[in-house]
Amino acid sequence: MLCVQLLAGSPSFAGNDPGELSIQVFSEARYDQDSSVIVIPFSRAGNLILVRARADSIEGNFILDTGCPHLVLNMTYFRHYETTWEQDEQKGGMTGEIAAALQTVISNFRFGGTEHYRVKTDMVNLGHIENSKGVKILGLIGMQLLDRYEMIIDFERSQIHLRRANRKDDLNTQNEMLRDTAAYHTIPIEMKEDRIIVRTELAGKKIRLIIDSGAESNVLDSRLPDKVFDQVTINGRIILTGAGNKKVEALRGDLQTLVIGGQRVNDLPVMITNLEKTCFSYGGCVDGILGFDFLSLQKIGFNFVTRKMYLWK
Repeated sequence: MLCVQLLAGSPSFAGNDPGELSIQVFSEARYDQDSSVIVIPFSRAGNLILVRARADSIEGNFILDTGCPHLVLNMTYFRHYETTWEQDEQKGGMTGEIAAALQTVISNFRFGGTEHYRVKTDMVNLGHIENSKGVKILGLIGMQLLDRYEMIIDFERSQIHLRRANRKDDLNTQNEMLRDTAAYHTIPIEMKEDRIIVRTELAGKKIRLIIDSGAESNVLDSRLPDKVFDQVTINGRIILTGAGNKKVEALRGDLQTLVIGGQRVNDLPVMITNLEKTCFSYGGCVDGILGFDFLSLQKIGFNFVTRKMYLWK
């Protein structure tokens, strides 16, 4: 969700110079006992996942953002790159602004034990995120760098387990964490415009939700039927600030029950705002976003090749 909006409710640290912000210290990524699985340590800035990565010769913190289709670089640190300008009216933000970005190509991007060459990337100013979190951030790692992998996020141990996947995976080739099939639910996912979509129902209404590790909060579209919001206890309001610094007011509350696959979550924090401007180029809109408040409740995994999501019980 960081691709289309700023974080909701984040305090501002006015006057910080991004060049002087703190840098998180990480252990190195390593292979576990199964030499095909890379274990990548992560830290957090608020509810955002920070990993260590390198774009060409520049190394530092990147946000893992499954709600972002591709790699995004902070222009503060890459302003010497040759760029082109792209504006796309189909890529609107939650607050209604039209997304526009400079683009460039980097020769090499390294994340954990993975390496990518000639990567096309957007260049945007991420100073607002740096100031709100008090940490230097070089960019966002989006889905196009992850879509060939199986990825498990273990919030308890602050680790990401990453393994190259293929369509013939079975229990003998999966990550060892997936071999006890009774320990987790398996839920089908869809990939649409490089975003993760899961389907469920609320109050009898079939809905589509984006799984977004770059979203600090869960979001429901205010255009959903009233019977859906009968299940939400409203407890306040919040201001959302978009990438163009446009502000809109949203409601916040707790959703009584959400069922994803066989997993039941009670009293899930949600924000309610109009998601019309986050629709896909083709194929309609989503009905909500599942972010940190949902993802961090348990270990969660994805196989982006076989289109499966794993939720630990």
